[in-house]
Amino acid sequence: MSKSLLTGAEQTEILKILETRFEENKNRHEDIQWQDVREKLEENPEKLAVLAKMEATGGEPDVVDYDDEKGSYIFFDCSPESPKGRRSLCYDREALDSRKAHKPKNSAIDMSAEMGIEILTEEQYSFLQKLGEYDLKTSSWLLTPHRVRNLGGAIFGDRRFDTVFIYHNGAESYYGARGFRGCVRV
Repeated sequence: MSKSLLTGAEQTEILKILETRFEENKNRHEDIQWQDVREKLEENPEKLAVLAKMEATGGEPDVVDYDDEKGSYIFFDCSPESPKGRRSLCYDREALDSRKAHKPKNSAIDMSAEMGIEILTEEQYSFLQKLGEYDLKTSSWLLTPHRVRNLGGAIFGDRRFDTVFIYHNGAESYYGARGFRGCVRV
């Protein structure tokens, strides 16, 4: 896969994966038709490449909403647990640079930017949790408000005891069971 575009075969493969997931999870997008989504994806091959990166890192992206104002479909990572290929990351570059020893391979903010996706906000994460049960064994970094980050912290969410929790941690921390979930608009 090139940095920004997929080959014809790769496009066909990711479209098939996305269509199958779309059809198997109608509860996430009851009033949206696959043909409309497919047309939008075919018009935006760079976004299709971003979705392929989400898929390759274990995100299982799927349509969760449509923005009437912007005329775009909204995809979230819908894997049951935080994407496997995006775990063991501290929150951002500042946190990564502050670690003297045992540095993780990357940060959630840097990796999301490299992939071309946005980390879910607290509101988006709560919306996702209304569509199903996610992060029952893992947790996901969330886009942290500046006031919290400026004090050295970062927020993350998970679901335990049939309840969605939003917590805080030092931004430099990282865990094998904590990754991040992303959003892309097409």
